[in-house]
Amino acid sequence: MTSTLQPACTAEAEKRPGRWLALCVLVLAVLLVAVDATVLGLATPYISEDLRPSGTQLLWIGDVYSFVIAGLLVSMGSLGDRIGRKRLLLVGATVFGLISVLNAYATTPETMILARALLGVAGATLMPATLALIRNLFHDPRERSLAVGIWGATASAGTAVGPVVGGFLLEHFWWGSVFLINLPVMVVLVLVGIKLLPESRNPDHGPWDLSSVVLSLVGVIGVVYAVKEAAAHGLSTESAAAGLLGAAALHRFVRRQLTLPTPLLDVRLFRNRGFSGAVLADLLTVLGMSGLVFFLSQYLQLVQGRGPFEAGLAEIPAAVGAVAAGLVAGSVARRFSVRAVVSGGLAAVGLALGSLTLLSQWTGYPLLGAALLVVGVGAGFSFTVTADVILSSVPKEEAGAASAVSETAYELGAALGIALLGSIVTSVYAGFAGPAGTPAAAHESLGGAVESAAELPADAAAALMDSARTAFVDGLAIAAGAGALVLLATAVAAWFLLRGQKLEA
Repeated sequence: MTSTLQPACTAEAEKRPGRWLALCVLVLAVLLVAVDATVLGLATPYISEDLRPSGTQLLWIGDVYSFVIAGLLVSMGSLGDRIGRKRLLLVGATVFGLISVLNAYATTPETMILARALLGVAGATLMPATLALIRNLFHDPRERSLAVGIWGATASAGTAVGPVVGGFLLEHFWWGSVFLINLPVMVVLVLVGIKLLPESRNPDHGPWDLSSVVLSLVGVIGVVYAVKEAAAHGLSTESAAAGLLGAAALHRFVRRQLTLPTPLLDVRLFRNRGFSGAVLADLLTVLGMSGLVFFLSQYLQLVQGRGPFEAGLAEIPAAVGAVAAGLVAGSVARRFSVRAVVSGGLAAVGLALGSLTLLSQWTGYPLLGAALLVVGVGAGFSFTVTADVILSSVPKEEAGAASAVSETAYELGAALGIALLGSIVTSVYAGFAGPAGTPAAAHESLGGAVESAAELPADAAAALMDSARTAFVDGLAIAAGAGALVLLATAVAAWFLLRGQKLEA
């Protein structure tokens, strides 16, 4: 009887008091990042009108945050394992709030790009710290699955709250106000987190290897920049050189990690098929969805003529589906299987994206709303289960670095998705045939066409906007089709890579 009860007693002893209150603080950090990501999409038309960025600058505004955060996540996750995840989270949240002010008051495209890059530096501290703290707060596998589900559901809820709150602010204030909503969240997070969050770190950590930090940053940014430039302008000497530099830096990074006694990232983790499969699934899923996510707000506002608040409400089904799926994903994966839930979710997202190839300027909301709901449900199942797989694949001492790998895949997928699929939209759009006298700025972006049309006679303005909207929708439909193919291929790959993978009972 003693041996039967002992594991239960031990597990019960490991249940930290106040862990659920601490989780509430952690999800505030997730909410901070999710809201910021979604309001940028809504604010893009207003930023285009005010700052007048070129098409390339607009893409940089959209993806430089992801470039920087992807390059620094592993380094910051490892830093949290060394100096303390709570300390890193609270410092990062403070800086994130302060840099949000710089975003709000940017006056040129260059300043905005710089502000987004600095925000990426601060954002790199938040997500891996939250997941690592969850790994150390919840030792019971079922509780941890629920906590990860709540973590993911909050991120999804942020994608719903962001557009609605952001849409309200855009209709009543200037576009910079959407970034200032980060400040009250940051204040609450820091003040409450100081009291409720426990500190945790790797007790056997070694020095933070700055050479590895530089190699990972140069490697990721170099490769992503090369892909972005090649997709937008074709292969050039500059993009090829950046790609080769990035690949060489990543190769050197991996070699260095294998020789260090306490590496920045234990690359041997990738020998675990479940870990590698979950990371790859996250990267490709976000890549396939990013083009739609980035351009959807522009479609709703500049093509269909919805106000920002209405556009925010229109995007809610995706968040509702993701929240609902995230909360039950762990239980469903235990009842069926990890690969069935992940592959099924990804296939559903792929089919929903495929349906959006039928988009036109006059597509009714039922089709769009249903597709967004399916995208949310499928992504909610997949992301929650893969996060749980990644966390359960490593010892809790390495939770920060492992969480950072998960988030790096997410951010890298977002950057590549915006670069590749976004370039499809941009290139198709740029080739539209406008009426005689159409300004060059109209071919840069749909926001530029709106500005140009305001300066033309009524007939010419109407013809310009009709051509521009048609070209934009054509590009969006092609990008959705490409994303659908990526998601369906990822569903097949996940079925094989996650074979035999199970969540802890």
